[in-house]
Amino acid sequence: MRIRVYFISLLLSVALTGSAAALPSWPPSGGEGPCAVTKEADVPARMRDGVILKADVYRPATKELVPVILMRTQYGKTAAQIQPSRFQTPSWFASHCYLVVIQDIRGQYASQGIFYEYANDRDDGYDSVEWAAHLPGSNGKVGMYGSSYVGATQWLAATATPPSLKTIVPSNTASDYYDGWTYEDGAFRLAFIENWMMETIVSSAAANRGDAKLSARLREDGKDIAKWMQFLPYDQFPPFQSGDPAVAPYFFDAIKHPSNDAYWRAFSIESRYDKVNVPVLAFDGWYDAFLNGSLRNFTGMRKHGANELARTNQRIVIGPWEHLGWGRPDSPVSPRLKAIGPVANSPVNELMLAWFDHFLKGKDNGVSTGPRVDYFEMGENKWHTSTEWPLRGTQYQKWYLTSSGHAASVMGDGALSTTLPGASSSSGELNGAVTTNAASDEFLYDPSNPVPSVGGHSCCSWTTGPQGQFDQSAIEQRSDILVYSSQPLAAPLEVTGPITVTLYASSSASDTDFTAKLVDVFPDGTAVNLNDGIQATRFRDSLSQASPIEPGKIYQYKINVWPTSNLFLRGHKIRLEISSSDFPQFAPNPNTGDPFGTSAKWHTARQTIIHDSEHPSAITLPVIPQGSSDQGQDIAPGK
Repeated sequence: MRIRVYFISLLLSVALTGSAAALPSWPPSGGEGPCAVTKEADVPARMRDGVILKADVYRPATKELVPVILMRTQYGKTAAQIQPSRFQTPSWFASHCYLVVIQDIRGQYASQGIFYEYANDRDDGYDSVEWAAHLPGSNGKVGMYGSSYVGATQWLAATATPPSLKTIVPSNTASDYYDGWTYEDGAFRLAFIENWMMETIVSSAAANRGDAKLSARLREDGKDIAKWMQFLPYDQFPPFQSGDPAVAPYFFDAIKHPSNDAYWRAFSIESRYDKVNVPVLAFDGWYDAFLNGSLRNFTGMRKHGANELARTNQRIVIGPWEHLGWGRPDSPVSPRLKAIGPVANSPVNELMLAWFDHFLKGKDNGVSTGPRVDYFEMGENKWHTSTEWPLRGTQYQKWYLTSSGHAASVMGDGALSTTLPGASSSSGELNGAVTTNAASDEFLYDPSNPVPSVGGHSCCSWTTGPQGQFDQSAIEQRSDILVYSSQPLAAPLEVTGPITVTLYASSSASDTDFTAKLVDVFPDGTAVNLNDGIQATRFRDSLSQASPIEPGKIYQYKINVWPTSNLFLRGHKIRLEISSSDFPQFAPNPNTGDPFGTSAKWHTARQTIIHDSEHPSAITLPVIPQGSSDQGQDIAPGK
């Protein structure tokens, strides 16, 4: 099978962004601390099995013993995740009188050993924390920082409970490496996994083991990732088969383990919150690949952290960001989010420094204020803060799917109504209702012609993957997308929190997927995606145990649309898109029921969405009453 890709041009004009020469440089100058800094390169640390990992150590010129800030990275210690427009330099942090250690993890760049995703980062993390704590000049207290996989190295180390670790600051990272990293509610996260691995960790691991030719070829293959994402079957993916042994065995192991089994549980963070005894400051974005996991880490640690210090001192900052686009003027953030302006900039460096000053140096600077969620409300474009997630006082409001049987495409008659199907609509009902209602809508799902992703919460930049906020109008004209819209809102409506779609559906296939997307429709027809979700039908009851569906039988599905915070303004419409594919954000389900990733066969499926009184399909929105005390206080970012 070769998937026919619909290419959608997403152009950003120079008029919107200005020329590259006009953009401020990163990292910005200024804000340095009082300590002069020297650097030691390739400092060795011996792990428990004898493998040597190398680090660059930045030393502040002071006679005082100082805390350590540690980054364990697979992306190269010399890069230190400074670009694109993310962290300040290690020297900048060291100038504030910290011993800063940037370490290459096992099998990457300057370090010895063989790289395998996640497998060694718990033990190596423990050993590296304790090694760093005993470096000359250290006072024995260690904090960690970094983004994405470098957030994973923090969480994995923290679950090993090294005694010298006092806090972590993970950005844009997950709570589980099966659900929300490699798979999402049973669907393979194709655009993220293949692109990210080829572009970074696989080619760098090949270089680390001395195979420069393979490393160069992988980088070249990465330039044609759109072609490779069409390759089937996944378990024969040619770029990662190369080498002796194969350069990316973890990719093929991920394909062999499409359910949440013992393979994945060995790496799990969520099952080990009770081992984590340190405060956590996290950063994430509404369009990030790991948003859901970051919030699960926050709520999981609040309930199950190892001690009161950890349970109380959980803080998360969520902005209108993607994985790499943190709102800096020169970061690769999608055009609509960039247009929000400086109010959307990330406070990560200044806030992280204050966090370390408090938890590593004991400064009373106000960052320890109990559990806290700082979130950016889109639409209103303001920052708010709350002590809880979901927000206290959230009113879960159901909007029911309804139509006269012709909801296919934006040209159809699909609607959202607060009236239960079959009930009489009252004249005072919010935003009106459709009075003529059929029992169902149908569409054909062809895996060889999947719905194209336009934005989303994949990884890692909007220029290379389905990320960010875009107008959905063009794809909403497809007949394999059911479109349900409310009447124009008579008053603003804030939606902040987790979103659930309850879908009653049948399929002609024994295995398929259903997707859902929440959209904010402007008066001019612009249809902006807020967030989306997917449910593989074979994992409808459990992510650990797959079970086929009976063709033609109606099942209830719960689709987890990832959280958002958005103010639907007066005159806007709430819209829900239902389909069965979102490519390349997710691998198209071939509808065959064959073991995942092992076949190139596919079938077309007839999908039926039921929305009668006995099967009230609906989207449940977390509505925050305007002006209520539960809405969260207005704040300046990072305060």
